[in-house]
Amino acid sequence: MASWPLRVADLPADTALVGGAVRDALLNRLGSHPDLDLVVPSAAIALTRRLAGRYRGSAVVLDAERDMGRLVLGAWTLDIAAREGPDLATDLRRRDYSINALGLALDVDAPLQDPTGGLQDLHHGQLRAVSEVNLMADPLRLLRGPRLAAELGFALSVDTKALIRTHHGQLPQVAPERVLAELEKLSECPEGDQGLQLVVELGLLEPWLNPIGATLEPLDAEELTAMERQQSLPLARLSRLLDAPGLGQLRSSRRLQQRCARLRHWALRLDQGPLSESEQLLLCRELEQDLPALTLLRPRATEGWLQRWREPHDPLFHPRPPLDGTTLQRELGLPPGRALGALLEQLMLERAFGRPHDLQAARDLRRD
Repeated sequence: MASWPLRVADLPADTALVGGAVRDALLNRLGSHPDLDLVVPSAAIALTRRLAGRYRGSAVVLDAERDMGRLVLGAWTLDIAAREGPDLATDLRRRDYSINALGLALDVDAPLQDPTGGLQDLHHGQLRAVSEVNLMADPLRLLRGPRLAAELGFALSVDTKALIRTHHGQLPQVAPERVLAELEKLSECPEGDQGLQLVVELGLLEPWLNPIGATLEPLDAEELTAMERQQSLPLARLSRLLDAPGLGQLRSSRRLQQRCARLRHWALRLDQGPLSESEQLLLCRELEQDLPALTLLRPRATEGWLQRWREPHDPLFHPRPPLDGTTLQRELGLPPGRALGALLEQLMLERAFGRPHDLQAARDLRRD
């Protein structure tokens, strides 16, 4: 981790570092600029603004009612919240999962506070809810549990699974954008396939779920490069569970809805049998950026495609018209319109499948 972003002396007495940064430090998985969660006795928003001025950062009010602010200092993000209860232990007991209910006072040489047994759960690789009441205080915590388990490679405790299954119907009460953000994080986890499978089994996606396939076997991404995996695996995972209407209900971007819809369409079309030449060309045009995701969803039907797609000048997987419209208008006397567009499309098809596609071919195609 990089140097601490501010002086501890500028923080009030009894300030404590809590939550994910403490957990990740104990797991030896801190990044260079981890998000930091600080708990202060009171006046958190006022402190956030004061620190922003002193350190030339920016302050954002996260929750005025609960007195929570966010301080951004360059690459650092610090969430500062007023303590809930008379002391740190009381505040920690109100958290979602025991491994997040860990706190370290910054102004004294004090031991780590662990009022809910989080250290033992860290040791055993277990994710356990602090209490049923805490989970229901924010139903998004029902989904956050499986996401954290997949992110950390942990297992949900039996009791926690039962609680989530019992209350899964409360998730739609949460703002849809927050649900989608958790799902996107889950889809990016190394164990995202297992995490999403668990989410489905627990019923958390029932209002939006529309899978393309009877089972959710883990996707095999071994053939992909690290960059291809980063760009394609989350998209493939989401698209086989959620269709465009479901994503729309979750307030996703129009672009994500379109990408998932196209992936689902072509995956289902491949299930029906071989594609015509025109269909192959259309597939490659629509999925030019996302073809690796399709190879994850339908590896047998797309065998050998990835190698061709990696060649930037492949005429099928990166289709381009061999002649431009201006040339065809000038040489063939074609006016702008449907006929010109159809000829450009046909020339692109001829080029994609290795047939003549020069100006003479254009003349021949026009005569035909």
